[in-house]
Amino acid sequence: MSAFIDPHPTRMKQPSPQPTATPLEALGIVTLCFGWFIIGSLWSVSAGFRDAAFDDASLFGIMAFELFVGPIALLILRSRGYSVRDLLPVPSLKGCGVGALLYLVAVLASLVAVSLLADGAATQPIERMMQTARPSMAMVLALSVVNGLYEEVFLLGYLQKGLRHHGASFALGVSVLVRVLYHLYQGPNGALSLAVVGIVFGVFYLRTGWLWPVVFAHMLADTLPFL
Repeated sequence: MSAFIDPHPTRMKQPSPQPTATPLEALGIVTLCFGWFIIGSLWSVSAGFRDAAFDDASLFGIMAFELFVGPIALLILRSRGYSVRDLLPVPSLKGCGVGALLYLVAVLASLVAVSLLADGAATQPIERMMQTARPSMAMVLALSVVNGLYEEVFLLGYLQKGLRHHGASFALGVSVLVRVLYHLYQGPNGALSLAVVGIVFGVFYLRTGWLWPVVFAHMLADTLPFL
């Protein structure tokens, strides 16, 4: 019986580390998760920022796409050795509080950047979209939960974390670039604002490895403008 007794009973088993993302794998996941949004964003720019609608139908379409593609991407990553449990954030009240503060920091930083670097005279596409937005609050709340999880899990929890072995600056830069590419439809000021938000979120995650506050901050960013 002694052969089966652990000589170090207090020793905890360490979780296996997540694999590092290869360039081809990262490109495939980004294409799957964000390719359609990037194409739509680039089309909007090429068409002169044609006004899009924020209504229940458009928000439902985004949510349905993410609910369909998200599990597929997770299954692919699982088949490549990733732990789905480690990719997904763990909600907590403390994390919500930290996320609220993170949201405020991101908003203030983006406002400063836009006031210093952007053209404040021209009307921006995102402003026109918000003026005509008529979604129901139930749909806004539902999308904020799905979209906050979807974007941050694959942008930070997978992409930025998976590319960290190439250097923190490179990993952060790639995640910010992808975030900006699928938000170009918001116009120059919107893209600049989202770049700053992406930097704030990405630096926080690089320093802490704590994903839930970023997800909650993203949920607030998707919800509060409609109030």
